[in-house]
Amino acid sequence: MTVPLGGIALAHHDAAYAALERAGFTDVWSSEVAGADAFTPLALAAAWQPGLRLGTAVTPVFTRGPGLLAMSAAALAEAAPGRFSLGIGASSPVLVQDWNAVPFEEPFRRTRDVLRFLRAALRGETVDGAYDTFAVRRFTLERPPAVPPPLLLAALRPGMLRLAGAEADGVILNWLSPDDVPRALTEVGERRPGFEVAARIFVCPTEDVTYARALGRRLITSYLTVPAYAEFHRWLGRDEVLAPMWAAWAAGDRRGASAAVPDDVVDALVLHGSPQRCRAEVRRYADNGVDVPIIALLPTPEVTAGGATALLSLIARLGTNLVEASA
Repeated sequence: MTVPLGGIALAHHDAAYAALERAGFTDVWSSEVAGADAFTPLALAAAWQPGLRLGTAVTPVFTRGPGLLAMSAAALAEAAPGRFSLGIGASSPVLVQDWNAVPFEEPFRRTRDVLRFLRAALRGETVDGAYDTFAVRRFTLERPPAVPPPLLLAALRPGMLRLAGAEADGVILNWLSPDDVPRALTEVGERRPGFEVAARIFVCPTEDVTYARALGRRLITSYLTVPAYAEFHRWLGRDEVLAPMWAAWAAGDRRGASAAVPDDVVDALVLHGSPQRCRAEVRRYADNGVDVPIIALLPTPEVTAGGATALLSLIARLGTNLVEASA
């Protein structure tokens, strides 16, 4: 499950983490956009639920210096030895440049360099030298983790997917359908033992189709108009079906862009329906090669009306379906 959950204060997430554990969820993965940072929700989970695995999906490689990123990862790995995975990625110009005042330059090489730096630093090595995109002088972690965390790489297109396959311990996929997974994994190549494939999957467990599709369209027009995601979906073969959305967006017609997203694209990228149906669709990702399906739970009319109690009940119902499907 993606954490933190909407509508519940971080201070009250002990109940949410307990509900997730009771429901059979194995992992909690954070994200980092403009809400909570990636590490604090996981630090709370490490203390409150020592059985859960933890991961970031993802921490941007631009918004922290290399040393600070290594320290944050090392601290969480020490707090949850053997249970934490660090997912890193390039992020986007809006998040990096517009919101954090850091130039978004050479994202592929920056990601590769940070991956290589973290590999050495988290082993406790002294890092001293120049990478292509930054230089580090005599950096050594004072508290290197006894169990260095696996390093997963967020990847969309062939270059980054191949980098993940060659140098990372796993790959994190995002904004793709179950049927798109094999195409992405072809670029990753032959996977080494222990290599994990994670995917964030947007799930809106409501049978109000009109509501779910309207929300899905808003999300799609927000994300898939970002250049990297637009190129990703052109590569996946959606150039023709999404061209009207991109044209309306470029013309400043936000409402027209949303209306131009076909129903079948929404249904492929944003899962909706009963908890049981959503679980069956999540299973398709697993069947196509995803080891860690990470549900990103979207608001539903039922949860909006019922608040935290309804949300925890929904988690229980999703979990019941998880257990039943696994059995």
